[in-house]
Amino acid sequence: MINKTMAQTVLNLGLATGADFAEIYIEENNGTSLSLDNGKIEEIGSSLSYGAGIRLLNKLQSVYGYTNDVSLKGLSKLAESLSKSYKGPQTVTVKEIEKVRVSKHHQSEIPLVGVSKTDKIALIKEIGQVISDYDPRIVRAQVMFSNSHKIVTIFNSDGKEFHDERSRARMYLLAVASENGQIETSGEGPGAQAGLEFFTQGVDFKKKAKEVAEAAVKMLSADECPSGKMPVVIGNGFGGVIFHEACGHALEATSVAKKLSVFTDKLGTQIANPIITAIDDGTIENGWGSGNIDDEGHVTAKNVLIENGILKSYLIDDFNGRRMNMKGNGASRRQNYRYEPTSRMSNTYIANGTSTPEEIIAATKFGLYAKSMGGGSVNPATGDFNFAVSEAYMIRDGKIAEPVKGATLIGNGADILHKIDMVANDLERAQGMCGSVSGSIPVDVGQPTIRVSEITVGGRGGAL
Repeated sequence: MINKTMAQTVLNLGLATGADFAEIYIEENNGTSLSLDNGKIEEIGSSLSYGAGIRLLNKLQSVYGYTNDVSLKGLSKLAESLSKSYKGPQTVTVKEIEKVRVSKHHQSEIPLVGVSKTDKIALIKEIGQVISDYDPRIVRAQVMFSNSHKIVTIFNSDGKEFHDERSRARMYLLAVASENGQIETSGEGPGAQAGLEFFTQGVDFKKKAKEVAEAAVKMLSADECPSGKMPVVIGNGFGGVIFHEACGHALEATSVAKKLSVFTDKLGTQIANPIITAIDDGTIENGWGSGNIDDEGHVTAKNVLIENGILKSYLIDDFNGRRMNMKGNGASRRQNYRYEPTSRMSNTYIANGTSTPEEIIAATKFGLYAKSMGGGSVNPATGDFNFAVSEAYMIRDGKIAEPVKGATLIGNGADILHKIDMVANDLERAQGMCGSVSGSIPVDVGQPTIRVSEITVGGRGGAL
């Protein structure tokens, strides 16, 4: 690990040819992973990575490189190589570096680095058995467990040093059901910045195991979903993936600054039904996507993106903020030292409304209840999306009716924000991994149960 004097030397080498800002990001990451398939441990893995990235900025230009050689010699060589991208005199000099105090949140009560693999294996075997025992039609019960401990140090040419530690853990449950040649799957993956206590006390994983098994079995008897435009009630928790993908990415400065977002230059305007408030909150205690600081050293924040339908803010990193004449707001993130940071979501959700889920279903004479969402695709420039529904039911006369399979939701993010006409009070968050230009990062998505007054539903069950 380099000290302040060494960092000062490296930063000034990077600044020598005209860069107006330099940054060193150093990271050590220890991780373990376990995979259980039908009661048998299929994989046990450990990983250790250590490296650094250097970023040099000059107005609206950026160069980035990384190395596993975190010695003074290795970092100096990288800084000198990157500095050749610029051809001007040195205008910024680092004369001293001050360590900035970083508040410590998201602490583990029982750190997983001290828990043996034997105990972790016993834990996932117990959960896997719950899935297997649920029904004879469950033909595969898979449980994947992972945890990591990351130590981060950041030095920059503003004369600042930041130090942070981040511990995350997650368990993903997958159930596969089969009957008469038909196969259905269901999965869920709760995670947090926490230790063993999250798996033994924070979440009822036995209950989660039964729920994923039940969903897979239920879908075996489902008919194909009909197609057409109809009201759709989207369940809480992972249902928030639609807002995340179709709207959230379009609110990141990564796209807004380059005018590649449908929400560019829309601050202060109504972009959603007034019943919609949407938030990205990187401060949620022990949240999967939370942090003490972002990857530029800014303290994470609770950023209200949309308030009562009005666009209030974007997610901003310092570099893209230069184009927007705005400062970073704690939203700069990256997968690891191999990636240059940029604006990304953390824990993004639609806030609670005033209805109950039961009231929303009762108010819907006919439509689709999308209880659980699957994967999908979105064009961030236009907001057009296509999402699969993993567990769905028809709504008839204000009641949840028969299960249906093969449903997809097709629409536009900017359009759907205006068509959300009911929001329940049962907010839940769910965990996932989000991929973008700065790599794959842990994020929460979330929402209460909501109703979209009309959306195109795709299915092979015939037109309405």
